[in-house]
Amino acid sequence: MMVVEIQILVLLLVVTAAVGVAAKRLQVPPSILLVVTGVALALVPGLPTVQLAPELVLLLVLPPIVYSSAVAMSWREFRFNLRSISLLAIGCVAFTTIAVAAAAHWILGLSWPVGFVLGAIVSPPDAVAPLSIARRLQLPRRILVVLEGEGLANDATALILYRFAIAAVSAGVFSLGKAAGIFAAIVAGEIVWGIGVGSLMLRLRRWVHDPRTEILFSILTPFVAFWPPAHLGGSGVLATVAAGLYVSWNGLNIISAATRLQGIFFWDVLIYLIDGLVFLITGLQARALIAGMGGHLLSELAISAAVISGVVILARYVWTFPAIYLPRRLVPAIARKDPAPPWQWPFVLAFTGVRGIVSLAAALAIPLATDTGQPFPDRDLILFLTFSVILVTLVGQGLMLPAVIRALGLAHAGKREQRADRAEELSAREGAIESAIARLDRLAVERKLPEDVVHTLRAQLRDRLKHFEHGHERADGRHEHGKLYDEIEFLLIAAERERVNELYRQGGLKDEARRRIERELDLREASVANHEHEE
Repeated sequence: MMVVEIQILVLLLVVTAAVGVAAKRLQVPPSILLVVTGVALALVPGLPTVQLAPELVLLLVLPPIVYSSAVAMSWREFRFNLRSISLLAIGCVAFTTIAVAAAAHWILGLSWPVGFVLGAIVSPPDAVAPLSIARRLQLPRRILVVLEGEGLANDATALILYRFAIAAVSAGVFSLGKAAGIFAAIVAGEIVWGIGVGSLMLRLRRWVHDPRTEILFSILTPFVAFWPPAHLGGSGVLATVAAGLYVSWNGLNIISAATRLQGIFFWDVLIYLIDGLVFLITGLQARALIAGMGGHLLSELAISAAVISGVVILARYVWTFPAIYLPRRLVPAIARKDPAPPWQWPFVLAFTGVRGIVSLAAALAIPLATDTGQPFPDRDLILFLTFSVILVTLVGQGLMLPAVIRALGLAHAGKREQRADRAEELSAREGAIESAIARLDRLAVERKLPEDVVHTLRAQLRDRLKHFEHGHERADGRHEHGKLYDEIEFLLIAAERERVNELYRQGGLKDEARRRIERELDLREASVANHEHEE
């Protein structure tokens, strides 16, 4: 049995790699093509059935995905857009849950508790595919931040509502006031726990100061943040987001260059594998879901899927436009501080509400029986409708998204922002190099450095400012003063890093630009360290 499972895993990896190549050539998000490929493979007779364990997704897959996104997120931009993100991640998810529950009850005839279970399951959008398209088409930066921020937090809202709904179906009772109080307590508790975990892990990483051990701690961080709140009845998602944002903001001067370089590569590969396998396995669930619907008429299933998918899509539009414009109408101070965007922005935000793996995992995690021992009502129908919504939104809306963005005139609308960011980045580079030159001049006087070392280092600093790459004259200053050269360059890199981080803290540098400069400084520091080790 173990051999068969390993063979299946290797086959899935091969398919994932092949689809990744095809997606790049076709200019289609890999997540969409992987789901379609999974569905096609699931319908091939004779192939083994691949079952998706919901515990695997909710406890092992979701934490690292959420954590890596939170670490990559700019805390300043997240905080600035917190109102918009909260209105979508909390308000829109709750509104969609209610809308789907009402449609399921009045149109499909499901009970209210079962309708709320379905609504909570299909309410959280998955931002993976839309973000890859939006970045490629250069949407305005703020739309990307709101989408990414919503994707971080909406799973938490949906999973908490989902557990309330499951409990209502199983126990047969539900108290809105009690649920609201518990929800607030969960949100506050998870944020505090996540910050505590992030702080503890950074302290441990500073203490060990070894790249391999630090990366191991980074792997453990999302699970330490996620598992305890999830075990106690929360979602675990908010705690993981809080831990990731804390590490992102406070790890600037704690995480070493070597750890960052190795960690970036490791996490990129890890998330790529997780995302690819999860979307492929999502499509492979088609056979089992279709087999479970043998007692329903095809026409009834098609109508039910169309109704729920339509409500899910429409509810996001109904919520998004008032959520963006109404606060500015009601509170003039908000409008003065943050003017209303053009209508195309909320339209594209509403259109990007595709559903993904969290919805499917939640549906599969529905218990087989209630607390009374009775079969969970309409469980198979909920699974089928969830999968239908994923296909309609992820594949349908996902494939249409580039055309919609172009039709709205938003394609490449972020180019002006990128030019401004590049100018800001250039200014930061100039300031950083000027700080390094000032440090070099002080060191030259204090340590009476050889003139050829000072000349070579100063020339490299000026040259890098022009070409944004490591100086080409390095060898000229290393033959006679190699160790001294490396020691001084470490100090100059530190001076540049201090200046860049200072500008970032003061708001004079965007997070994306800071990460680019930081990566270049890390590469320079690693190069110097390698030379020092060779000697």
